[in-house]
Amino acid sequence: MSLVSALGSAILPVLSVSAVGFLLGKLREIDVDALGTVTIYVLTPALIFHSLATSEISGDVVAKLLAGVAVFTLAMVVLAEAVGRLLGETEPVLSALVLSSAFPNAGNYGIPLSAFAFGAVGRSTAVLFIAGQSVLMYTVGVYLASRGDETDLRSSFAEVFQLPLVYAVVAAWVARWLGAVPAAGTPAMETLRLVGDASIPVMLLMLGIQLANTQHGAAVSRVGVSNGLKLLVAPLVGVGVALALGLGANPAVARVFVLECGMPAAITPLILSIEYRSEEAAGGLTGPEYVSTAIFASTLGSVVTLTGLIALLQAGLLV
Repeated sequence: MSLVSALGSAILPVLSVSAVGFLLGKLREIDVDALGTVTIYVLTPALIFHSLATSEISGDVVAKLLAGVAVFTLAMVVLAEAVGRLLGETEPVLSALVLSSAFPNAGNYGIPLSAFAFGAVGRSTAVLFIAGQSVLMYTVGVYLASRGDETDLRSSFAEVFQLPLVYAVVAAWVARWLGAVPAAGTPAMETLRLVGDASIPVMLLMLGIQLANTQHGAAVSRVGVSNGLKLLVAPLVGVGVALALGLGANPAVARVFVLECGMPAAITPLILSIEYRSEEAAGGLTGPEYVSTAIFASTLGSVVTLTGLIALLQAGLLV
């Protein structure tokens, strides 16, 4: 696939809906938290259940994929930590750099883009990626955001089990194991499909609204390293992990995995930074300021990098 084709078929649909959300966020005061609640507790669980219940991805590939998410995330944490320390960054900016480099926006950007670029397999793989990353986000991510602070990490880990997506994953695989998945076209599956499909435009609108409300002017000159790690290095790490774990045996899944690894910085690290390090500063820069700038800049930069990455992946040149 050419760069122009990748841009038109995958990137532009995502950007168009996100741009509507961005403009809406600039023109009106939108309560994105309410949208987030509906997405997390209703739309995304339906998307996850329907995608996994109807997916042709085998259990063996699922295990490799989840292992890949863990290996990729930990590898990026170690790499970003090392780079940050070599550059002399101190807390809270060091943790902000690691958070924005290690966790891709695999949800409200990654799921729609993977669906546009790779169809049903893309959506199912992206759903599994975000399920695995959510566990790491509320364990490794919370540790990074709160290190040096007196934080009850056990309580933070318990938040994982308050996420409906965890139970949607379990329910989908139990239904498959028992042979209890409703047939395609039945009212139950059509309802799940309809509700799940609604999550994609809503997530993109949320992304645009969140970017419109991001404060990014103070740290533009400081996030170049994070953006380089996230947009250029992370996809290469993803390729290495996919090949090392044997995901290449299922090329479609491996390609979506690499695409997810190359997504821009995720939104959740910003929430964690605000929660644990909102007042601390290093060199006049707080953790939330750094992360919000990284999100904004990497999302803009991803238009170029993801267009090229999708073209290479669909041509079969990486995995």
